[in-house]
Amino acid sequence: MRLPQFVSVVAVLFFLPAFGQNTRIILPAGTPEDKELTAIAAEGDAAKREAAYQDFITKFADNKAAVAYAEWQLSQQYLTAGDGAKALDWGDKALALYPNDLDIIVSDTNVAMAMKDNGKIVDYAAKGGEVYQSIAAQTKPADVSDDLWKRRIADEQAAAKSSYDFLETAAYNAIAAEQDAGKRMSYIEKFTPAFPKSQYDQQVLQLAMYTLQQLNQPQRVVAYGEKALAANPDSIPTLLMLASVYAGDPKQASKTAKYADKALALVGPNPADKTAKSYAGLAHTALGRANLNLEKVPAATTELKTAVALLQGDPADQQVALYYLGYAAAKENRKAESVAALEKAAAIPGPYQAPAREMLAKVQAAGKK
Repeated sequence: MRLPQFVSVVAVLFFLPAFGQNTRIILPAGTPEDKELTAIAAEGDAAKREAAYQDFITKFADNKAAVAYAEWQLSQQYLTAGDGAKALDWGDKALALYPNDLDIIVSDTNVAMAMKDNGKIVDYAAKGGEVYQSIAAQTKPADVSDDLWKRRIADEQAAAKSSYDFLETAAYNAIAAEQDAGKRMSYIEKFTPAFPKSQYDQQVLQLAMYTLQQLNQPQRVVAYGEKALAANPDSIPTLLMLASVYAGDPKQASKTAKYADKALALVGPNPADKTAKSYAGLAHTALGRANLNLEKVPAATTELKTAVALLQGDPADQQVALYYLGYAAAKENRKAESVAALEKAAAIPGPYQAPAREMLAKVQAAGKK
């Protein structure tokens, strides 16, 4: 299984616009709190600035917004100073007061990134993803027209998009970096609902499959896939993952066909680009395996030949189709075709290389046909 590569992400260490259902921090200009915070920010000595913020928090303890803002500033100050533990502590205090403020969530994610704490990164990012999703879920006030409401939602989503994209990428990178399979899978299960239709759907799906194989939990593969599909019914990678899993069970031929056929319908009849061809090839591979389970060898052969042709640009996936094509030919005593397919499969590094070599040896040892 090939692991997805990291995606470059630039840490955001400045304020981003707050919006949506989160209760953003608002400090009216000209108030005593505003004036004092301005003076503290102008203090050049970091130690004095830290002490001033803490005095400010005590002084204005009854002002939730002012306290949260000061805690947030302390978090950023400690991050700049390289004290991640204190930065995280103050950031969490600010987030406790304003749990749906994307500004603070992004800031805390930066802290977790600096500390290389994958769990924290995913926790904050998933929270931010949920806040973003909540924008569209807001209830329209009765006195607001449909058109005006749609424009407001669109504006809020547009303002939130850069933060959402940052959090999505930060979470994906944390998942890809995690070495512990159990933790990685728990992160994936948080990522999937927080970032539906993610730009990293395919990579996360590959990681999920790889991780669950590490954990040797095939039933969990199905549970994860069905849950992911419920959240995003038109996710081609998820459909293909489930089709592949079900293709290994002779009793699940109908489910294999259901998911593979839907993936093919979503791809379209004439896939042109590499990704679409890969998707179609994987679907035909699953259908070929399902037909083999039903002893429908001619139908399986047709599907697998189609898969091999579509997967020419993806040897690792083509290897699977070649292996089963060789198996199908062997079942019908078409030795030359079987040998040709298995030789190609055996020449490709991957999980089917050893089984292909083993089957090839058996086919070659059989009498000529």
